[in-house]
Amino acid sequence: MNSTSDKRVRVVAAGDHFVLPRLITDAIRHETAADVRELTLGWPLEPFGPVAEVAEASDAEDALIEALADDREVLVTQMGPVTARVLAACPALRLVVVCRGGPVNVNLDAAKSHDVRVCYAPGRNAAATAEFTVGLLLAALRRIPQSHEPLARRGSWAGAAYYTYEHSGLELEDLPVGLVGYGAVGSRVARVLCAFGARVMVHDPYVHGEIHGLRLGSLDELLRRSRVITLHARLTAETRGLIGARELALLPPGAVVVNAARGPLLDEDALCAALERGHLSAAALDTFVTEPLPPGSRLRALADRVVLTPHLGGASRAVAEKAATIAAAEVGRWARREPLAHCLT
Repeated sequence: MNSTSDKRVRVVAAGDHFVLPRLITDAIRHETAADVRELTLGWPLEPFGPVAEVAEASDAEDALIEALADDREVLVTQMGPVTARVLAACPALRLVVVCRGGPVNVNLDAAKSHDVRVCYAPGRNAAATAEFTVGLLLAALRRIPQSHEPLARRGSWAGAAYYTYEHSGLELEDLPVGLVGYGAVGSRVARVLCAFGARVMVHDPYVHGEIHGLRLGSLDELLRRSRVITLHARLTAETRGLIGARELALLPPGAVVVNAARGPLLDEDALCAALERGHLSAAALDTFVTEPLPPGSRLRALADRVVLTPHLGGASRAVAEKAATIAAAEVGRWARREPLAHCLT
């Protein structure tokens, strides 16, 4: 342990079935002396969603308030709903560390008004999401799920039709691939695609300096020149609906769209329409406007042209371990009265 004080920090480790409470506890105790109370929330076995005024949280305000009783000072969580109600009910709370790339489950204004510091864990899933994005891309280009299903489920060799010229897929070598966004995930995807020999192009007005690939200042130009686009932008008011019917129409016929970032970046109805009329040949999506994907989604009727996965881009054991380690380091800094590394309030 690295604590410089005999005082034990009173912590709630509100993990779930991915970032396990024991991972958080073990990481914190490596950083500082701590009295840790563990709580297991339901995600991902139970879907997250809006809770009161926060987004993407487990519906567990009461459980969180109960766990934070007895003057708990620190909360480390991934999906705990840190709402105005929770903050008001827990006056001893002084630090919230969210094991995610952003504290979307925290009411930041309420935290500030209650003098609660809020930290997060940037970069925890960048490598995992980049790898998964490339996996989605390969699956869509080479029709891997569509050829797997008839053989594995029915013993049918019908997938051999994808060896015909008309139905065979595209390969990455020399393929023009456009990246919309070049942050922690997009930059990793670019490096991997360059290694495959793809002709990588990038549009990101907020990133400067050297990049892997050709920088294009115009999104429209990127779309016109790309046989494949992958989305890596953050979801903001500016980027919501970034790729709609007009933008999809700029892609060349037979193009492919990949989204493992955030569902609302992409207009799903416009995407389905482009797939239905044959303007797009395929799409691969790990994120959706509404999650879980509704049973009546038009995407489900396009199984021969789409690859759909249930928001698994960041699902690796290393991500859970990194998240716990990054969060625990912030708890250690707070306990030692050192500057916090990733603090928003």
